Amino acid sequence: MNFVKKWTESSLILKIIIGLVIGAILGITVPEWEIISFPGELFVSALKAVAPLLVFVLVASAISKARSGIGGRFKTVIVLYLFSTFLSAMVAIIASTLFPVTIHLTDASTATAPGGLGEVMHDLIMTVVSNPIDLLAQGQYLGILFWSIVFGIALKMVASGTTKDVLTDCADAITLVVRGIIQCAPIGIMGLVFSSVSESGLGIFAQYGQLILLLVGCIAFVALVTDPIISAVALRRNPYPLVLTCLRESGITAFFSRSSAANIPINMQLCERLGLDRDFFSISIPLGATINMEGAAVTITVMALAVCHTMGISVPLPITVVLCIISTIGACGASGVAGGSLLLIPMACSLFGIPADVSMQAVGVGFIIGVIQDSCETALNSAGDALFSATAEYHDRMKNGEPVNFLGEFAKD
Repeated sequence: MNFVKKWTESSLILKIIIGLVIGAILGITVPEWEIISFPGELFVSALKAVAPLLVFVLVASAISKARSGIGGRFKTVIVLYLFSTFLSAMVAIIASTLFPVTIHLTDASTATAPGGLGEVMHDLIMTVVSNPIDLLAQGQYLGILFWSIVFGIALKMVASGTTKDVLTDCADAITLVVRGIIQCAPIGIMGLVFSSVSESGLGIFAQYGQLILLLVGCIAFVALVTDPIISAVALRRNPYPLVLTCLRESGITAFFSRSSAANIPINMQLCERLGLDRDFFSISIPLGATINMEGAAVTITVMALAVCHTMGISVPLPITVVLCIISTIGACGASGVAGGSLLLIPMACSLFGIPADVSMQAVGVGFIIGVIQDSCETALNSAGDALFSATAEYHDRMKNGEPVNFLGEFAKD
């Protein structure tokens, strides 16, 4: 018990950095020891397993006991999510125009991509109204969010105070389980880093270095420039302490887990430490994991324009605006499409008349660099969820003249 107490009281981020270094060293020196990757698989699987239930119970509990007066925060955070995703696509277009990249198109991928934006939205809507038990089992968060809201509203209308208290106790119990799993993050990160380094090594940079640099550069620009500007305009203060806190506490774990679903519990814990209202962030975080897809918008746009540059297709300005809109809407639906953002590349390419058998080759390239692309994309998406949730609540409190404890627990660091 003394060891457990000392472990939980020590710095989690320091332990994660130590695990990261150890995993990288082991991945380079003993890549054949595959057993080292097992803790990483176990960590991600545990978070993925508990996250759907956590989201459902927390959202239902929050809505059933929600007080009035926080509706404005939800409007603000939705606008922030969508606007930041649109700007991310714009950043990708500007960067791809200034630094055009071509890719070698050879073998077509065998994966199946959606036929168009209409098919993406149809599948997304049908997923929302599917069997809620199946949605929980499959981790379909937009559907889980929909049914938890419906269930929460119904409880608010008919349930007694005792029933609502029981649901709150269930939410607290699941939260406690999640905190226990998060304390295992350093060991899990060690396994995940070992797996990435031992499987991919550094050779991936030689073949697709320019494409990777363009993608990572766009994502870094969005994380360190675009998002802070949005937050600064909303809060009228220096946003970087909040931005860097979200990147450190959320982005690092998301980078190595490569799963927005697995990072939902971590983001909820971060929001709690930031001093946010649980009634708000228990809904805004899973909502952000569905519609705040800045990294996905960057990937879709960069890869589509890389195909255009390879084929010598010119992209006029009016079409780039349409591409931004398509990338934004498509990115919001990425979580409902098997394969995520990569399989939405052909949809964007169809805007330029590029046949599917050609654009699907770009999907194959995306899977090759996925260990880097998906990691950076997930880190940006997840950190943005926490950043804009905090921005929306702080903005609402300031507008209403309420006291604001910026950064919560982190303010004293």
